Amino acid sequence: MGCLLSTPEVAGGARRRPRNIGEVVVFVPGLRIPRPLDFAQPLGDGLSKSLVERLSALRTRIEVMAGQEAPMTTKPRRTATQHGGSTLTDLQQALEDYLPVLLGLVENGNWLKHNLRFCWINQEDDVEETTMSDSWYEVLSVLHLMAVLLLSQANLLLLPNKFTSGYQSTALEDCKRASIDIFLKAAGYLDFAVQKVLPQLPLELRSDLPLDLSEGVLKALCLQALGQGVEIQLGMAIDSIKATLAVKRRLACEMVKYWHQAEEYIKELPVANGWGEKHKLFIQWKHIEAKAIAYYLHGLILEEGNTSAGIAAAALQAAEEYLKESKMACDSFHVTLPSSRNPPPWGASKYLAERIPKDISSKTINWDSQKHEMIKHVAPALPDFVLSLKPDEYQLPSTDPSWNDLHAQNVVPTK
Repeated sequence: MGCLLSTPEVAGGARRRPRNIGEVVVFVPGLRIPRPLDFAQPLGDGLSKSLVERLSALRTRIEVMAGQEAPMTTKPRRTATQHGGSTLTDLQQALEDYLPVLLGLVENGNWLKHNLRFCWINQEDDVEETTMSDSWYEVLSVLHLMAVLLLSQANLLLLPNKFTSGYQSTALEDCKRASIDIFLKAAGYLDFAVQKVLPQLPLELRSDLPLDLSEGVLKALCLQALGQGVEIQLGMAIDSIKATLAVKRRLACEMVKYWHQAEEYIKELPVANGWGEKHKLFIQWKHIEAKAIAYYLHGLILEEGNTSAGIAAAALQAAEEYLKESKMACDSFHVTLPSSRNPPPWGASKYLAERIPKDISSKTINWDSQKHEMIKHVAPALPDFVLSLKPDEYQLPSTDPSWNDLHAQNVVPTK
């Protein structure tokens, strides 16, 4: 059975939090960073020296790279490394290299999975770091970090100011398409973590996981990735002359459902510090913004149909109210530390900001002040569509072959 050690946050601790994270398209929680770990003493009698050294080298590489990358995850410019890729890509590769070797500690009833005390620095939890003597905790932490790195990559891809005017349109379209694949891949890591890895931990350890790895946060982050993927699809549909109003409304309504589900998972969690509170505010903001777009498109379709003018006007008026509310939610998100700012509007957000104030003023009913608070309550219900985006299917890689060699030699004891 694994044991737990949590360290309260103290002044001058290892956790580093930036004051400002710049422009944000995709919310990226702060990176959890692994603390140094000595593999030799607890594993020395059970494993070959070469495998212990390999585990140590792979994890140390992650410790160093994650520590360097953590302050940089939201920077708009990346620096190339000696390997030719971005530091994000290199860290992702380091995690993928480590995972197959790590899995040897948890598979085939290997009792060694409880011999190591894995410690990670938290970001969304009040507790600065959490240590557990269960290798499944390490697997869960690795998958979470892999997903967060993908979200960071998507944010960098979607920052409009990274493009020059000469090729902005083509480059941004390519980045939008690439970001959807990234969102689905990140959602796949998180969905697998919830469905397959969390159940491997004893209930008493699951209840002591840091907020960053709690089931609610993992599910909310997964749904966020899917919701932002649909947002990109909607923006592309808005820019396409071939996309019908019905297609745009469907995407907007799906987006509302994703963000609603994400908010349901995170709203009751005890987030009290910067990253956790900022995460909750981001989901609230995007949920309200999605409602504004959905009601606007729904109102336009109702206008074209046989619905009474009053019902269509109520939907459009609700869109205007949600737009006002989303602007306030946006401001609350950005001023919460670490502070951030909106990039120039584009896609669905630009459509929202430009079209709703222009179109709705001439189409809506003049509500008196007494009815003003009832506008959203009398709006017609949005259509309920089956959600189309699903997380990519993910499976853990095969255990590194070096473990098979040890089992064949009866080097690894099992219960």
